[in-house]
Amino acid sequence: MPLSRRSFLAGALAAPALATAAGALAGCAGTVVQPGDLSRLRLMAPASPGGGWDTTARVFQRVVQTSGLARNVQVFNVEGAGGTIGLGQLARETDDALLMMMGLVMVGAVDTNDSATRLSDVTPIARLIGETELIVAPADAPYSDIAGFVEVWAADPAGTPIAGGSAGGTDQILAGLLAQAAGIDPGEVNYIAYSGGGESLAALLGNQVAAGISGTADYGEQVRTGDLVGLAVSTAERSDQVPDVPTLIESGFDVEVDNWRGLMARPGMSDQAREDLTALVVDVHDSDEWAEAVEANGWSDLLLAGEEYGEFLVEEEQRVLAILREIGLVQ
Repeated sequence: MPLSRRSFLAGALAAPALATAAGALAGCAGTVVQPGDLSRLRLMAPASPGGGWDTTARVFQRVVQTSGLARNVQVFNVEGAGGTIGLGQLARETDDALLMMMGLVMVGAVDTNDSATRLSDVTPIARLIGETELIVAPADAPYSDIAGFVEVWAADPAGTPIAGGSAGGTDQILAGLLAQAAGIDPGEVNYIAYSGGGESLAALLGNQVAAGISGTADYGEQVRTGDLVGLAVSTAERSDQVPDVPTLIESGFDVEVDNWRGLMARPGMSDQAREDLTALVVDVHDSDEWAEAVEANGWSDLLLAGEEYGEFLVEEEQRVLAILREIGLVQ
C-alpha cells in the first residue's frame, strides 16, 4: 500500500474519527477499529436508495473494497429536500473518514429549499462522473429535431409543456438554459415536474407533453426502439447510449450541461486529512474497476479534484442560481 494511503488509514483520520467509527462499525462488523488500523470509510447518499447518488455511492463502495483501499465501507442514506438534509448533517460531522455523494441537483436544491447549509460550508473533495441529459419528443410529434421543437416552443411557451424531474433539478435547469439560448423567457416555460423518469416517460408515451428531459438511462431505450424521438443531448459530445442524437451545441444552441456527481467531506478538517481523502478518491478513479464501472453505467469520466473542484463549484453555483432566478424559482 502506498505511503499516502497509510496516512489516510492510520494517521490523519485516526484521532477525530474513533468515536464515530465505534458506533458505525459495531453494527456492521461487530468490532471496533483501533488506532493504526482505521481501514474504513463511510459514504452518505443524501437521497433514497436506488437513485443516482445511491447507485454511484454503492459502485464507489464496491471499487474501494475490491481495490483494497479500505476493508470496511458503509453506505447509508439520508433522504430529503434535494440532498440538503444530508448536507446539513455533513456540516455537523466530526468524522474525517466520511464522504457525501452529491451533484448538480444539490446545487439548485440549496437555493430552492432555502438551505441553512451551503456547499461553501463543507469541504470539496472531487467531481467524479457525469450523465448525459436527453431531450426527447413523442414519436408522432410534428418535429423531429431540436430546431423544429424550439420553433413550436417559441411560438407558444405556455402551450408547449415539457416533462422532467423535480422542480429546480437538472432537467429544469437544462430547460431554462435552452430557453434562454433560444430567446424564450425562462419564466414562461411550462415545466411539469414528475417524481421520476418512469412517470415522465408515461406522460411522453401518452402524448400528454410536447417534450421531455431526463437522463439517457430513462429515455435512451425508447429512443433506440423509436417509441420516442431523440431531439438533442446536453453534453459537449454525443452519448454512446444514443449516438445518432446530436448535441445542443452542434444543433446551434450554446448550452452544455453534465448531470455531474461528486464528493464532499466535513468542514474543518486538516489540510493533510483533506489531501489524503482526495488522494484516496483519485486512487479509486485510477483503478481498472472504476473504469469498467463508468463504462458499464454509461457515465462520463469527469474527474476534477481539490482546489479545481472547489473553483468549479463556485462557478456552477453562480450559473445555477442565475437561471433559477430567471425561471422564477428563487428570488
